[in-house]
Amino acid sequence: MSEHELPLNHYVDIAVDDDKLTATLRFSNVDGWRGTFSRSQLEELLQLNRIVHGLLEDKIAQIVKDPQSFFNQKTVIAKGQPPVHGADGYIKTMFDLDDLEKRPLELEDGKVDYKEVTTIHNVRKGQLIAERVPAEQGTEGKAVTGEVLFAKDGKEARFKLGKNVVTDPEQLALYAAMDGMVTKTDRDKLNVFPVFEVNGDVDYHVGNIDFVGTVVIRGSVIPGFRIKAAGDIRITGNVDGADLEAGGSIEINAGILGHHKAVIRAGQRVKCSFIQDATIEVGEEVLVNQSIMHSNIRAGKEITCKGTKGLIVGGQLQAGERVTARTIGNTMSTVTAIEVGVLPELRNELQQLKQSLKTVADNLNKTEKALVLLDQMAAAGQLSPEKVGMRIKLNHTKKQAQEEISSYKSRIFEIEKSLEDSERARVEVIGMVYSGTKIVIGRNTKFIKDAATRVKFQLHDGDIAMSPL
Repeated sequence: MSEHELPLNHYVDIAVDDDKLTATLRFSNVDGWRGTFSRSQLEELLQLNRIVHGLLEDKIAQIVKDPQSFFNQKTVIAKGQPPVHGADGYIKTMFDLDDLEKRPLELEDGKVDYKEVTTIHNVRKGQLIAERVPAEQGTEGKAVTGEVLFAKDGKEARFKLGKNVVTDPEQLALYAAMDGMVTKTDRDKLNVFPVFEVNGDVDYHVGNIDFVGTVVIRGSVIPGFRIKAAGDIRITGNVDGADLEAGGSIEINAGILGHHKAVIRAGQRVKCSFIQDATIEVGEEVLVNQSIMHSNIRAGKEITCKGTKGLIVGGQLQAGERVTARTIGNTMSTVTAIEVGVLPELRNELQQLKQSLKTVADNLNKTEKALVLLDQMAAAGQLSPEKVGMRIKLNHTKKQAQEEISSYKSRIFEIEKSLEDSERARVEVIGMVYSGTKIVIGRNTKFIKDAATRVKFQLHDGDIAMSPL
């Protein structure tokens, strides 16, 4: 560089990206400039800009040798090393306990062969059920300025222990503590339940069943009887006016005749051929092949009725995400209500929470006013022993009320968010939907006045829209 020329930083701009992983060089003020500079001069400029790591030596040498060829462009001269975040740990089960996508095999005559989907995961005492794959540590990176770029370690997974299972001392493996069947229940707990079998009908010879494991009935359940199982319930025949409650799933080869008395509850799902005049409440899904008639059904995720008949008529069906059917309603315009998005109990819970929040907030306000007076008396040295005890008690009450208010507000926020988030909720009709059908999605309602074929209903621009399936 000649002595009449300005310093190199007048002609060269060094920039570092926000993530500090890339440094670039750009020439400026170079009109008419034909000067040269040395490698040491450029290195001095890099030092001045604290570019010390990941230098692209070949590129720098080219710039020093022929700067004019790099005019009017940005040139990368250094690259840092990005941090690598560690992968999260996870639980690897030895059995497929989440086969929610499996559906009954539909035969040519329209019947359903449940043998193709019902699987009992039998285990022996001491058999491996699941393994815990540890999380990986992150690998630090390095910025072009030499700074350490910290990486996040993966989150460790934890076994969710249910009944009759044990872990090794290192918490890396889960084993069966007894012979039985592996079942996943609420909150993804892994359990081993023994299986209770009845080789025939549940009648007066058997009586009501209240069992800690899975119940298998190789027959039907006659009116007036009750089965309660912590695991699953499998029935080869009908459920006729009986009550069932399962922590896991309920599978019925035939169907449910409710007679307006039967109540069926399951933590995960109910699968059967038909449902008539019954009340069904499930945590996840209801899968029906033939028909759902004049029944009240609540499902946390979805209700599906799309076999050869696939008919839903009468009653009220509520699902957290989706209802799918071949036919909804009939030519007689029988009132049929289909609701998706948010279950009514959440709306009821929201109202109760808001009322409870108001009550606790009012009580907190009174407590704080009383404490102000007691604090003033304490400052004046006028607190009697009795008032000291009252002051301690009120401070405890204040702290408890603040915790309750925080809890109420958190739950209210969750529910209000779910009320607003109904984008995924939809109703799908493979065949025909008739007048008399009421579609409710989130806070919106649509009454079907004219029959339509192969349509779906979902929210669009704040209203329920009907579109071709």
